[in-house]
Amino acid sequence: MRLVTGITLLLALGVLGDSKTTQPNSVEGTEEEPVHLPCNHSTISGSEYVYWYRQIPRQGPEYLIHGLNNNVTNRMASLSIAKDRKSSTLVLPQVTLRDTAVYYCILRDTHWDRRGCTCAVCPWRGREAPAV
Repeated sequence: MRLVTGITLLLALGVLGDSKTTQPNSVEGTEEEPVHLPCNHSTISGSEYVYWYRQIPRQGPEYLIHGLNNNVTNRMASLSIAKDRKSSTLVLPQVTLRDTAVYYCILRDTHWDRRGCTCAVCPWRGREAPAV
């Protein structure tokens, strides 16, 4: 029998407005293994990006990662998007108590800004996040 050490975390997943995504209510994880957060978005359009944000208690939302139709990795997480783009998974390689938050999977359409950059509108405070 293997003794499991570390802390078990409960990561809540949230829904924003009239979101076209579905997620489980929560996911459990430990400090010893990566945490996989699934998101279904069966009605995604060809120009919509998959964005992930998290909101730590008593703080504003924080951008994590986004992608269009491929796998993306940054210093915080990895995003794996299915070939048919109808689902995706956020992978948090290591979690600690500081990662306890509500995680949001959001679809955002792209547009061209006046500088010629492809951007997607952030759902909070109208800020823009660069698209891949």
